[in-house]
Amino acid sequence: MVDNLSAEEWLWRSQELVPVALEKARKVKGFPSRWKVIISKLEQIPSRLSDLSTHPFFSKNALCKEQLQAVWNTLNEAIEFAEMCAKEKYEGKLRMQSDLDVLSGKLDLSLRDCGLLIKTRMLGEVTMNTVAEPEPDRRDLRELLARLQIGHLEAKHRALDGLLEAMKDDENTILEVLTRSNVSAIVQLLTASSPQMREKAVTVICSLSESGCCEKWLVSEKVIPPLIRLLDSGSSLGKEKAAISLQRLSMSAETAGLIVGHGGIRPLIEICHTQDSVSQAAAACALKNISVVPEARQGLGNEGVVEAMINLLDCSTGPELKDYAAQCLQNITSGSSDDELRRCVIEEGGLPSLVSCLPHESAVGALANLVGYVPVETLVSLGVLPRLVHVVRCGSIGAKQSAVSAICRISTSPEAKKAVGESGCIPLLVKTLVVAKENNGLREAAAQAISILMTLGQNCREVKKDDDSVPNLVQLLDPSPHNAAKKYAASCLVLLSSSKKCKKLMISHGAIGYLKKLSEMDVPGAKKLLERLERGNSISGLFSR
Repeated sequence: MVDNLSAEEWLWRSQELVPVALEKARKVKGFPSRWKVIISKLEQIPSRLSDLSTHPFFSKNALCKEQLQAVWNTLNEAIEFAEMCAKEKYEGKLRMQSDLDVLSGKLDLSLRDCGLLIKTRMLGEVTMNTVAEPEPDRRDLRELLARLQIGHLEAKHRALDGLLEAMKDDENTILEVLTRSNVSAIVQLLTASSPQMREKAVTVICSLSESGCCEKWLVSEKVIPPLIRLLDSGSSLGKEKAAISLQRLSMSAETAGLIVGHGGIRPLIEICHTQDSVSQAAAACALKNISVVPEARQGLGNEGVVEAMINLLDCSTGPELKDYAAQCLQNITSGSSDDELRRCVIEEGGLPSLVSCLPHESAVGALANLVGYVPVETLVSLGVLPRLVHVVRCGSIGAKQSAVSAICRISTSPEAKKAVGESGCIPLLVKTLVVAKENNGLREAAAQAISILMTLGQNCREVKKDDDSVPNLVQLLDPSPHNAAKKYAASCLVLLSSSKKCKKLMISHGAIGYLKKLSEMDVPGAKKLLERLERGNSISGLFSR
């Protein structure tokens, strides 16, 4: 019969009990400090009940009725304890003190939940949406999500279980009906006293993060600090889900900065040292995302990210994990102010680890950032040059560009240029000038590398021998603003113009027309080369007459 009572009837019953509970509480002589707090909370209930009863959706939603039932039960407990204390019929003072503290907490919860129903839009949102919602499943989901926000911990735990089950069946529908207040409630459950609840809450958060629909809500509801705490002290599943959540959220530079600010680097690095491959991959990817932010790089270095990433390169078997580690090392060594980190990677033995990962694009990129800080003898002993040549021959476009950039950075001395030239890369670089027609960055890097290497006589002779070198370089004189390789092509052709054969080839492939435009644009070397070709052309014209 009690279950069939309406919300209005529960309201009337609760309002009747308030004065009774207050009267009995005021007569109690024992535990005065505790009863004083309880009385102050009992005195607030009538105004909350009055506010609740005037809500336009008061009688239209089960949440109101359940809340009033909870208030009525708590008031009955208050009357019961007041009578026991007045008669001093209880099982020990400590037990009664504990019971009164629990009662005080229940009154707090009732006041808080009533306030939530009144002050927030939750009751209106749930009622209006469930009334208008033609699909019963959606109505149930809206109410289920609302239950995460009110009631005692056990009730929220049941709601969380229901949500997890619902997400297995139809995650998309949940994402459609989810509100920011629902997200806030789930985030708050990450700090619940129950480890099981924390684990379930982070499982939901992980799904929401991966969906990509709620990232702004999650971050604005301060999800980052509890996720980092779970990395430190959660169960193995909790750590895994927290790491995956941070991996996804760290894709935003702003959020990556928040992770750093809340001390997230150290626990992410610690997970990289574990044997859980899923958590390792998520943590390594999160660190890779964070390393994109220049301001975060020194902090990563201070916390030991270099050692952790090198360890992953050496010990992990998964290519994805190795790639995250290499990308992280590439990022932290890419800036003009990252010299200390570059030295750290070299000193920690990062070069051999990266060389072993070639021709992976990120490993080549990281290596390119480091080779300029290592003696050429060391690079030769590690077999770096033939590996870079292999990348130029067989790697992806991005890997080829990084490999060619590495060749440029290595070639800073006559000895280095000699070693690079003898590695067999010059014919490949010449070929790349044409093969990379659709990739201006790779073409420019190849032209720059050739121009650097040709300053050594034996390399210049090697370029002259290649029948494709002049035609390919002349094509790069194109004055188009998108062609950044023209200045390097001009430089190379100036060095080749001492050869009559090369000059003839340049003229026959239309170099003069290009050079006239480049001279007007003040491209270095263009005017000098034009004068040589025009002088040679006029002389040959005289002889032909």
